[in-house]
Amino acid sequence: MPAPNPNQKFPLKGYEQLCFLKNVISNPNIIVGDYTYYDDINGIESFEKNVKYHFDFIGDQLIIGKFCSIAANVTFIMNGGNHLTESVSSYPFAIFGEDWSHAMDHKSYPNKGNTVVGNDVWIGYNATIMPGVNIGDGAIIAANATIVKDVAPYSIVGGNPAKEIKKRFNPEKVSELLKLKWWNWDIEKITENLDWLTDTNI
Repeated sequence: MPAPNPNQKFPLKGYEQLCFLKNVISNPNIIVGDYTYYDDINGIESFEKNVKYHFDFIGDQLIIGKFCSIAANVTFIMNGGNHLTESVSSYPFAIFGEDWSHAMDHKSYPNKGNTVVGNDVWIGYNATIMPGVNIGDGAIIAANATIVKDVAPYSIVGGNPAKEIKKRFNPEKVSELLKLKWWNWDIEKITENLDWLTDTNI
């Protein structure tokens, strides 16, 4: 039996609230790897709507790896939502034009760079990811978590602001898995090793 086709929009027959995400993205600054899926009863178009303040003129990217699982209502706040934090006021005067149009001359709003989600990451319902965050391979983000800083590979985080709850595996196993990079195997090898990939004895 062949593996699912990563280029299918809806990999589950008759079920159109789950999609392989790369096949429904229209924004060129959102890059998604094979087999990453998004599941939302309100419609798969909600994903791009929930990537907030993602303006072309800023140029930041949302990069999501392979084999990620993304639940409904996950929100990515991009750099266009940033305000000044070290000035007297955080108010964005310049965007309103008129006599305020020069308020940001020779200045710039904070830019924390691209937001990067690794491979085999599970992001739970209603989580919020802030700009410039890097989420490591194999991490799990709890439902309703607010991610304000980088998340280590194979860690479980939750809360607002999110904190590490525990590591999924000991440091030696994490190091082995990061070297293994199973998500880069060809799909035939992945399919042959499903019993191992889904076993608790690693």
